[in-house]
Order: sequence, then C-alpha cells, then structure tokens
Amino acid sequence: MIDFRLGEEYEALRKSVHDFAQKEVAPVIGGFYEREEFPYEIVRGMARMGLFGLPFPEEYGGMGGDYFALCLALEELARVDSSVAITLEAGVSLGAMPLFRFGSPEQKEKWLPSLCSGEALGAFGLTEPGGGSDAGATRTTAKLDGDEWVINGSKSFITNSGTDITRLVTVTAVTGEKPGGGKEISAIIVPSGTPGFTVAPKYSKVGWNASDTHELSFDDCRVPAENLLGERGRGYAQFLSILDEGRVAIAALSVGLAQGCVDECLRYAGEREAFGHRIGEYQAIQFKIADMEVRAHTARLAYYAAASKMLRGEPFKKEASIAKLVASNAAMDNARDATQIFGGYGFMNEFPVGRFYRDAKILEVGEGTSEVQRMLIARELGLR
Repeated sequence: MIDFRLGEEYEALRKSVHDFAQKEVAPVIGGFYEREEFPYEIVRGMARMGLFGLPFPEEYGGMGGDYFALCLALEELARVDSSVAITLEAGVSLGAMPLFRFGSPEQKEKWLPSLCSGEALGAFGLTEPGGGSDAGATRTTAKLDGDEWVINGSKSFITNSGTDITRLVTVTAVTGEKPGGGKEISAIIVPSGTPGFTVAPKYSKVGWNASDTHELSFDDCRVPAENLLGERGRGYAQFLSILDEGRVAIAALSVGLAQGCVDECLRYAGEREAFGHRIGEYQAIQFKIADMEVRAHTARLAYYAAASKMLRGEPFKKEASIAKLVASNAAMDNARDATQIFGGYGFMNEFPVGRFYRDAKILEVGEGTSEVQRMLIARELGLR
C-alpha cells in the first residue's frame, strides 16, 4: 500500500522548521517586508539549522539529506513567509546545486562548503531582459581570450545576487556556434566583485519584498577559463535539468503559502464576529475554507509524487510540471480567497494574508510560467 506518512527523520525536520518559522520568522518578518530589507539574522538562523546544506553530502559540509527534505523545509517556511522561503530555495537549488551536479572536484571544494553552511549565497543567472520564458534566446556572450573568458551581456530577475554574503553567480552565455548551427550555450562561474560585473539597484517589487533580486550586467568581465561549469556547450541542457528539480521545490513553497492561507483563515474565522456570530459559523465561509484546504492537500500530493520519482532516479519532468502548475494555482486561489475572508483587513499589509496575496502571483511565473508548464506536460504526453 502507498504510505504518505513522513518517516521519523522527515517529520523531525518538518517540526523543527515549523517551530523556527513560527517563533523566529513570523514575529519579525512583516517589518523586514515593509522596509524591503533582506533578513540577514533569519538567514543566519536557517544556516545554523543546516538548511542550506540539506540535500548535500557531509563531505562538503552538507547534512547528507535529500531534495525532499529541502521541500519539506520550504513548505514550512512559506506557511509564514515566502521571501524567506525563496531565499533558501534559490540559494540551494539555483546557487549551490549546479556546482554540485556539474562542478569539477576543484570547483566543489572551493565553493560548496561555504554555500552549504549558509555563510555564502550563490545565484543563478539565466533569464535575460529580452528573453523571459525563451531561455534559449541567450544574448550574453563569453569568448575565450587566452586563459580567460570575457563576458558581455545582462541578466534580469536574479535572486540572491546582491546580498552582502553573495559570493558567486553562475551565468549562461553563448560561447560559440554548434557544428550544425545554433548557439553553443555554456555555464560560467562569476565571483562577486569581479571587475566588469555590476549589480544594479534592487528591483521595486510587488511581492517577495524581503528577498534580494537584481539585474546584472557584464562589461568585458574576465574570469579564469577554469570557471567553466560542466561541459562546454552543455550549459543550457544542464540548467534545464536544474529547473526540473527547482519546479518541485517551487511547488513545495507554493503549498506552504496555500496552507498558510488556511491557517490564517481558520484563526480569523474563529475570532471575527459579524451579525452577532463568528464568521466561521457561516456556511459560506466554511465552504470557502474547505475548498482552500482541498487545494493545499491536492497540491501537496502532487509535489510528493514528483519528489518520489526524482529520488528514485526515474524521469520526473512531467510530474514536476504538474506539481508546479497545480501548486502555484492553489497558492494564487487560496491567497485570493483568504483576502476575501479577511475583508478590508486582508488588504492591509500588517496582516499575513496581505503579504500572501502579493507573493502568490510570482509563483505562476517564476521557474517557468503556467503556460510553459502546460507546454511541457503536453510534450511529455507525446503531443508535438
């Protein structure tokens, strides 16, 4: 029989992150959010818990866990705040994971210990101002000049790229032309502070206001030839595989936001009175909250299924897209319903549901839009 109960280690991790989120994040994150300030102390707390090293081997300073453990942590963090959750998600799946999957022994030894410990953050530079969902339309170039890559171009919407503890950005760049025509795209590690590498001022965003997001530019930026990550010409394929994993993580984060909406509405429905009764006594509110719980529950099962195939080493591209699509829809729908249940208070930033509503929409866009997920699912079904 299929058993969806968490094992003891998974449950212990889930509970510890839940307690951290409720006690250390929830009381203070609203202030960081409104000040649009990166929460360094919260990040240090996650680092002390070993969350940045969850899916990495102990030899690199990791916790020796797996990707599902990361997903459980992301869900519990996002039940309280998505800015904190996306900082962890991007730091692990986009910052450190490419190095772990494709890095040379020397690159892993140099960068992974500080990334696993949370002492440093890495970022992933794929999206470009004119590219959007068309990641293959990369215009950033990298040309070999002796024993150095010379990089020119720009990247947009890059998470964790401008913090005080950001140590590197891995960027995709056109490094030549394929034998049969088309762009040869490779991945190159660019350390923070490299001359010619400029981090623009942070974006003014609708949501995720306590996370770090910037546009990056490269103007004759030179890095050593050995900073090539993985095989030359395989950068695009490498990052597509990273995005498959990342979609499972974003699904888990989306489930957390969806469940957080249920949590807040249950509390509010038991306190708020209208027309002489607690609003939770009205069937209209009961049904709305019931539908919210159904969405969160269904989306959780979807990301559990995708994660289980990933951990077994089976193809999981379709399941990852299904999970990301279902969970991001659940987050958006639950945030809208939670705001409606809270009424005017749901439109106030002092209440968590106000943040949830602002944070939910990007989940239908980042790591592949909902339209891209439908396209990928259709392709996996054999439709061309």
